[in-house]
Amino acid sequence: MSIEIGFYAVGILALLLVLRVPVALALIMVSFGGIWAMIGIRPALGILENTPYSFVASWTMSAVPMFLLMGFVAYHTGLTAGLFDAAKVFLARLPGGLAISSIFACSGFAALSGSSIATAAAMGRIAIPEMIRAGYNPSIATGSIAAGGTIGALIPPSILMIIYGIIAETSVTQVFMGGISIGIATAIAYSLVVLIISVTRPDIIPPRVKVDPGQGAKVFIQLLPVLFLILVVFGGLFSGLFTATEAGAIGALGTFIVAGLTGKLTRVAISRSLIETVTTTGSLLIIGIGATMFTRFLGLSGLQSFIANTVAGADIGYVQLMIIIVLIYLVLGMFMEPFGAMLVTLPVFLPVLEAQQVSLVWFGVFVVKMLEIGMITPPVGLNVFVIRNVASQYATVVQIFKGVIPFLIADMAVIALVIAVPAIVLWLPGFL
Repeated sequence: MSIEIGFYAVGILALLLVLRVPVALALIMVSFGGIWAMIGIRPALGILENTPYSFVASWTMSAVPMFLLMGFVAYHTGLTAGLFDAAKVFLARLPGGLAISSIFACSGFAALSGSSIATAAAMGRIAIPEMIRAGYNPSIATGSIAAGGTIGALIPPSILMIIYGIIAETSVTQVFMGGISIGIATAIAYSLVVLIISVTRPDIIPPRVKVDPGQGAKVFIQLLPVLFLILVVFGGLFSGLFTATEAGAIGALGTFIVAGLTGKLTRVAISRSLIETVTTTGSLLIIGIGATMFTRFLGLSGLQSFIANTVAGADIGYVQLMIIIVLIYLVLGMFMEPFGAMLVTLPVFLPVLEAQQVSLVWFGVFVVKMLEIGMITPPVGLNVFVIRNVASQYATVVQIFKGVIPFLIADMAVIALVIAVPAIVLWLPGFL
């Protein structure tokens, strides 16, 4: 009977999400109602009372607002403004060099942001106008930045990876390490797309752009504060000197200090950074509370064990299971934002993956990559609409979606490679 209630609840949850009920509210309502139906109102009220504290009071969870604050302060104080110029110095001489520079600048910004939306918005304002002036097709110029923004959630500190580590009860630091590999692989794949288009369609992407070689030293000096922050935060994190939570706190404090010493820490920048940190953290926490309640409900109903045993009994192989999961995330990515899609599916997928002896560190990196593909797929590709807002004078939404198609093909190639060779993700975590 409990398993039947579990199935009914999952169906109701799907219906609520289709009706555009907020993810957090849908998760809490379904979980509360399901527990009430199974074991009574008092246990349901008890879980509703205890879950928010048990989730929010997690020590690891405190890393989320700290890394968010670090990224927002770096963005609003302009510490990352020189990333695109630095990438140009080294990469602009390549065919399609400006687009490749913007992709690697997105990777650099990701190391201070943890958000694909923030990465796309920041780089879009800087790089798109310059690419348009250089003769780039508006569709490719905007599409490359929309796609490059997805690297923001792959290179640590990734907020998605922190939340995943908490829900899956696995090492956030190891997931971070795995994210570096797939982030670099994504940047290389996107760059290859640009190179191929530049060579085959010079009418869309100009072959080369002239760059003053004397800018190198000046740009490097501008980047020193950012490089110092990255070295301190991630050098300490990956060397084991401090945990992910401590890294977030040190990164936030270090960003304030560096911005102050460079004279860029204004009252407006502080106010905007604090407001955006609080609002973003609040929205993430309420979704996390709903996902935790939903996990408890599925465990009480026995649905998690039932699905895991069914998959094991059906003798579904690793490749077939991954194809099913890829298709599910591709569909969800078309209609849901990443946090909601991840937290709705993890309670169902994690027991199945453990039964199949799939590494949860590997899956954490894999699922974040799949969720970020959803950021550029129609009709609700959030990065595309972010780019539309910052570059509305250059391209329409349809043109931007058209521009991301080659990068989506590259994404699927990366996903296939990661499924075929899990060691691509796991070799760096193996050093810890």
